[in-house]
Amino acid sequence: MNKIALYCRPGFEKECAAEITDKAGRLEIFGFPRVKENSGYVIFECYQPDDADRIAKEIPFKELIFARQMIVVGELLKNLPENDRISPIMGMLTGVVERAGDLRVEVPDTNEAKELMKFCRKFTVPLRSALRQEKLLLAKENRGRPVIHVFFIAPGCCYVGYSYSNNNSAFYMGIPRLKFPSDAPSRSTLKLEEAFHMFIPYDEWEERLEGGLQAVDLGACPGGWTYQLVKHSMRVQAVDNGPMAESLMETGQVRHLREDGFKFVPTSKNITWLVCDMVEKPAKVAALMTTWMVNGWCRETIFNLKLPMKKRYEEVSHILEKMAAEMKEQGVNALIHAKHLYHDREEITVHVQRVWGAYNPDRVF
Repeated sequence: MNKIALYCRPGFEKECAAEITDKAGRLEIFGFPRVKENSGYVIFECYQPDDADRIAKEIPFKELIFARQMIVVGELLKNLPENDRISPIMGMLTGVVERAGDLRVEVPDTNEAKELMKFCRKFTVPLRSALRQEKLLLAKENRGRPVIHVFFIAPGCCYVGYSYSNNNSAFYMGIPRLKFPSDAPSRSTLKLEEAFHMFIPYDEWEERLEGGLQAVDLGACPGGWTYQLVKHSMRVQAVDNGPMAESLMETGQVRHLREDGFKFVPTSKNITWLVCDMVEKPAKVAALMTTWMVNGWCRETIFNLKLPMKKRYEEVSHILEKMAAEMKEQGVNALIHAKHLYHDREEITVHVQRVWGAYNPDRVF
């Protein structure tokens, strides 16, 4: 298996391809991407047979911006016989994967592919049984073992492969399934909720998202992101000249400051979280976030950067590298990760965590 399949949002295949080509090249792994517009995935074919497995192990998945999932795959299986789809799939896995811990039968996130979802759910049951019988899959789910993926791109047409459980998305199709809360002021609340799932390990939620923490929401109106902070029992300074949802104000956890988010200077010294979803040029927002981190006004921040029309990956990489360089120059050690979330559209979400300690030169963007 010498290919990498990457799931992405339909319409962002070029960005996903540019990113994996760049990241692989930094490891001196070379190949070429196969891109089909609006397909919801990219296939990166390596020139050397073992390089796809190297990518799956050595490129940190959490540092890929546009990829929702990263798996090693072989040649595309076409025209699977209706009376026996399992045997060709088993043949692709035999000698490649042993005692995997999970099975996911998936499709791209497109309207056309979603019609296959019902089939995938039914097909998973007999396939799982056959894989277990051949000892390619453990009898019980084990999150410490590789994951087998069967990725159907059309009826009777799929890629078969695997991912490493310590370097993949834990979510089916790379998408966390979130339900819009009926009492939230806007659907933008799902962006911040998804960001918490993506960037904050579950075993750290109690500490890093605990009740009583102080938070600031810049450009808060009408309160979609503030809603998530209130939900975690934080006390929030909501900064915006526009109106806030009355339901949030009634909680007693929100203080509404009618100010410009770009001019606001906090007076508190115990702010843990800064969040920001303002519609503005990405470089301007990034500069504001850098100021907050350098001044030590908060410990962590999650914010959105609106994407440019062209060279999105290149522009985003440049902005994040500039942020890192400026913080390093000021002696600030920070971990920076960015992701094109499921609930994002023409934007990416960035998480920056200030770490008190030595500067870390090994982080990759």
